[in-house]
Amino acid sequence: DSAFIRDLLAGHLPFEWATTRMVSDDPAKGLGLAEGEGLLTYQLGQILGEPRRDVELVSPYFVPTATGTEAFAALAGKGVKVRILTNSLDATDVAAVHAGYAKRRKDLLQAGIVLYELRRLADDNEPKDKAGPFGSSGSSLHAKTFAVDRERVFVGSFNFDPRSINLNTELGFVIESSALDPRSAQLNTELGFVIDSPQLAARIEAMFDGQIPASAYEVRLADDGRLYWLERRNGSTVRHDSEPQAGFWRRASVTLLSWLPIEWLL
Repeated sequence: DSAFIRDLLAGHLPFEWATTRMVSDDPAKGLGLAEGEGLLTYQLGQILGEPRRDVELVSPYFVPTATGTEAFAALAGKGVKVRILTNSLDATDVAAVHAGYAKRRKDLLQAGIVLYELRRLADDNEPKDKAGPFGSSGSSLHAKTFAVDRERVFVGSFNFDPRSINLNTELGFVIESSALDPRSAQLNTELGFVIDSPQLAARIEAMFDGQIPASAYEVRLADDGRLYWLERRNGSTVRHDSEPQAGFWRRASVTLLSWLPIEWLL
């Protein structure tokens, strides 16, 4: 019933021709036998190079770890504008993964990185006919993409988390435009593209300028070092001093999980 599907079936969708490259993990990664050049992350680095101006990253399951946090902070320290969208605690379906992200929020914010957490757009008992940013469902974010320097875009199955980097076997494409688990019981074979398209990258950047702030909480760091969340709705801004729409026990469980040495599993 979506407008996108109707236009697709009617042949009304416009096409944009762009150089597109596929990147993928060597399936030997699942056995721990893949060489560095056979990893998706290595191939992405070779194609994208080092960002110079901006990075917009979307990842439903975002676990940057200490190494990733340092890398993002280094980019921000060089003047690169970094904006990240992931699920809020209320919207995520894997609280343990949120714990791996939550323990890094303060460091990311102190480095000057902008964090957005997608709100749950509909209650579980309500129809989810309104899609959120990047075609997400009414309750949770699913898209995995990032844009670099308003030139190139990556779209694929790669989450920015240790599981995607170390365990899952991924396939992907890089798109040159200006715009990164559900846990699984077995190794997955996934797809992605890198696309050279300034037009597409600009659309992702525009989402971060408009629709994402309207559909997500922006995480901020107060002068006393505490986190707070800004919700923009109907022309007004509401401040939350704890994880929005998440009860005490859910918040407490995430805090407990963040203390455990399980980050490498997430």
